[in-house]
Amino acid sequence: MTKQARLMILLAALICGARCSLAEGVRDPFDREPQLKSLTTAEARQRFDAWLDAHDASETARADAAELWANGDDPRGAELLERVARSFAVVDERAARIVATCDSDAVLALPDAAWLTESAEKDFERANLRLLYGRWLAKHQLYEEARQQLEGLTPDDVIDPATLLFYQAVSYHRLLDQEQGLSVLKRLQHDVADSPERYLAVATLMQSDLEALEEESLDHISRRMDDIRRRLDLGRAGPKTREVEDGVIASLDKMIEEMEQQQQQQQQQQHSGGGSNTPAMPMPDSRIAGGAGPGETKRRDLGDTSGWGALPPKEREAALQQIGKDFPSHYRDVVEEYFRRLASQRPAGAGE
Repeated sequence: MTKQARLMILLAALICGARCSLAEGVRDPFDREPQLKSLTTAEARQRFDAWLDAHDASETARADAAELWANGDDPRGAELLERVARSFAVVDERAARIVATCDSDAVLALPDAAWLTESAEKDFERANLRLLYGRWLAKHQLYEEARQQLEGLTPDDVIDPATLLFYQAVSYHRLLDQEQGLSVLKRLQHDVADSPERYLAVATLMQSDLEALEEESLDHISRRMDDIRRRLDLGRAGPKTREVEDGVIASLDKMIEEMEQQQQQQQQQQHSGGGSNTPAMPMPDSRIAGGAGPGETKRRDLGDTSGWGALPPKEREAALQQIGKDFPSHYRDVVEEYFRRLASQRPAGAGE
């Protein structure tokens, strides 16, 4: 058997082995099926009833909560989250204050929500109220508070994983947390089976935005300045805002210093280039180039009858007026001086 034949048999064996492995269920790690989904209405109702039992809810509270589920519809996602939150509000007065805030379109006074995060235990009520409240905070540009409510929650803690990951990503994106933002966006795009199309469309834009973000770039500085504007619009001019302002000023100073150093290096390279007369940049049109010489040229003997360099008075004045229209005013002075020099140097007997 030739060497080429042995190689062909070995290649065929490798291909066959790969196909057999795939047939046995060995999958590409990047080609996985999304596993996260919103709870169904029945699953959420079952979790809520278990919560009622754990909190020894009265029969009156149970009856009032049951009315919210009596119409027989089948909400999913964010709509189901709101249904469960309103059910909590029937039983728990603290939950009722959170839900009332989230029903408001205006940011007047934030409710006492410390109890939502003061315990490390993420029970069914706390986790889903944190998601509802964090979503409302993010919608009203209160990204710091939204991050505080949403950070630490996992998709398994809440009714609607897609809403959790989306608003976590929004808070990270607006607070310029590139690493956390990209990580959450990846989960939203690849791990959730029932993400709304609007979430996925905005997630793609946020991902592209964060991937292109460079630390201390002009774009990065501009975003921090926009964050300062947001804070001031919210009436927040305290130490944190001043800290961001100081950071922006420091970044601008650093950028200006780097540009000055770069300019100095270019000038040094120009001077050390063997006396090249090629300027680093063109002379602006609105400025007369300076020079150390008298501004005179060697006079040529062109004869004494040609009237070289002399114009009749009317034509000379017309030329000066045209120069005044087309060029800055100081050019007229230069041209008039030129004509005076020509007149003083013109041979005797030559006509004006």
